[in-house]
Amino acid sequence: MAQAGKIDPMHQFEVQTIFNIPLGDHVLPFTNSALWMIVAAVALFVFMIGGMKQQQVPGRWQMAVEGFTGFIDKLLAANIGHEGRKYLPYVFSLFMFILFANVVGLLPFGLVGLHPFTVTSHFTVTGVLAIASFSIVLVVGLFKHGLRFFSLFAPKGTPIPVLLLVAPIEFVSFMVRPFSLALRLFVAMTAGHILLKVLAGFIINSTATGAGIGVLVSVPSFALMVGVSALEMLVAGVQAYVFALLTSLYINDAVHLHDHH
Repeated sequence: MAQAGKIDPMHQFEVQTIFNIPLGDHVLPFTNSALWMIVAAVALFVFMIGGMKQQQVPGRWQMAVEGFTGFIDKLLAANIGHEGRKYLPYVFSLFMFILFANVVGLLPFGLVGLHPFTVTSHFTVTGVLAIASFSIVLVVGLFKHGLRFFSLFAPKGTPIPVLLLVAPIEFVSFMVRPFSLALRLFVAMTAGHILLKVLAGFIINSTATGAGIGVLVSVPSFALMVGVSALEMLVAGVQAYVFALLTSLYINDAVHLHDHH
């Protein structure tokens, strides 16, 4: 927090080195970003292990894990068909990691002096996830169809003069996909956190101005914060779902090319 009552809403996104790991002549910085990625991954691992007991009568935990798995399975079946099942491990891992990274960044660890870091609010992280999805699409498409994969940029029955215009547009829109995937998640998570920090700043600063104005500003700000926090929880889930949904649609394009058009 800056001096003179100023709140810096961007400070929460700073990647800070916690300690350095010596690697020969170089050092590898271990950052707050890496730490919270590990926290999200460990939380997800514990969640999965706890829910994979395979009891005859499933408990709530097992039902939650099976519910998530079934949800992504249905998503893939609806968008890719029966071939979608082989992509379940990847899309499920992607969805759950984004969901956990988003939610962990929203938890009130500040109450115990810990400041959670939302790794999905960094374009580098969402970019790597998007590139992973994009790479799978390319590998699946080229492996399954070979050079026929490039017919994706040439819709069937398009006259040659029109094709000269359509093919570059299709190619550019295809190449923009990972960028739009990464940007959507990054913007959604960053915007929400900035808004929460600004509202928190209103509350902190208004209490210093005296009782009357303090109550006038801080009560509506706090109510709005509660509402925005609830909305952010919803956004955390929706963004994970959108990332998984678009990944499955892109994989479907690679698997079926234009057969489904």
